[in-house]
Amino acid sequence: MAQALEEQRRQPDLEGLGFEERLALLVEREATGREDRRLRARLKFAGLRQSACIEDIDWRATRGLDRALFGRLAAGEWIDRHQGVHLTGPTGVGKTWLACALGHKACRDGRSVLYHRLPRLLEALGLARGDGRYARMLKGLARVQLLILDDWGLTPLTPEQRRDLLEIVDDRHGRAATIVTSQLPVPAWHQWIADPTLGDAILDRLVHNAHRIELQGESMRRRAARRAVAVDVDQET
Repeated sequence: MAQALEEQRRQPDLEGLGFEERLALLVEREATGREDRRLRARLKFAGLRQSACIEDIDWRATRGLDRALFGRLAAGEWIDRHQGVHLTGPTGVGKTWLACALGHKACRDGRSVLYHRLPRLLEALGLARGDGRYARMLKGLARVQLLILDDWGLTPLTPEQRRDLLEIVDDRHGRAATIVTSQLPVPAWHQWIADPTLGDAILDRLVHNAHRIELQGESMRRRAARRAVAVDVDQET
C-alpha cells in the first residue's frame, strides 16, 4: 500500500479524487498484490511439469478432445465433488500438458494442487519408509485438493509399490480429486497392477467417479517439429 501511495503522489491526475476514492485504490492494490503472492505460492508448491494454461489449448489439433467436456472440467466443480479425470492416449498427444493446464486453472481458482510423476513418487515413498517420513508424505498427498499423477502405468510395480498406490488412492477417495495420465487405456490398468486383489481395490476407488478423456492422433511434438522445419524452409527460400 505504501508503494501504491507513492505512485499516486507521482500521478497529478489523481489529485482530484477524494479521500475515499484514493483509499479504495490503495486497498484494491493491496488485495490484488496479496492474491498474486498467494497464486505464486500455490504454483510453486504444485510443481507443475509444464507451464500450461487452458486459454492456450490448440483446438485445431485432431486428437479427440471434447471441448464442451474440457470446458466443464476447467470450471472445477468436479474438484469440489472429489471426482477424478483420466487422460489416456499415445505418447506426445498432450496428456501432461492438459493435466497441467487443469492444475494451473485450479491454482488460479484458489485450490491446492500437487503434481507428481508416479514412478518417482513411488520411489520417494519407498525411501521415506526407511527414514521415517512415510506417514508424513502420505498425509501431504491426502491433503491437497487436486493431485496429478503423471505417467501412470509407465513402469512395472513392485509389491510394496502396489500397497503404496492403494494407500494414496484410499486416502483420497471421496475426499479429494485426482488426475491420472497414462499411455495405457483404462481397461489395461488392472493387468498393469498385476495383483487381482489390490487391483480391484485400487481401481474401485479410482475409476468409477472419474471423467475419461481418451486422446488420439499424431504426437504434438512431432507436429511442432515438422512445422518448425517448414518455417525454416520458407525462410531460406
